Amino acid sequence: MPLIDIETFVEADIYSCFDLARNIDFHQASLEHSNEKAIAGKTAGLIELGEWVTWEAKHFGITQQLTSKITEFDRPNYFTDEMVSGTFKSFKHEHRFISKGSGTLIRDKFYFQSPYGIFGKLANILFLKRYMKHLLETRNAFLKEKAEELSHIS
Repeated sequence: MPLIDIETFVEADIYSCFDLARNIDFHQASLEHSNEKAIAGKTAGLIELGEWVTWEAKHFGITQQLTSKITEFDRPNYFTDEMVSGTFKSFKHEHRFISKGSGTLIRDKFYFQSPYGIFGKLANILFLKRYMKHLLETRNAFLKEKAEELSHIS
């Protein structure tokens, strides 16, 4: 199962980072380029343990839907969302938050399995892992920018 492991340091408090990361409206804004929209379940505000959301987005020129559920939650330290249904065979995304001096270290671990057997494994090698890593890095850069902007306002 492929793993994407990303660390992002943010000059903002742990609570702000945690809440931005689980904010449905923020998530939509951070992935606006793929026209990502929450269409069912929790469609706005802060998602909590046991809640789910169905996302619709355009990737690789195809409109897709994916439903994920929050399966672990300990504010402000971590939460995990796991795919319930969607294009992947499975995925699990662990979001960890660690206070470091005046900021927060965010650590994302994204485990996924592609469908379609050997063809899915080939897609992982050729482009999917790189594509997913780029999506996560784009989202984290947006989170960093917004959290640091908010922390300077306070």
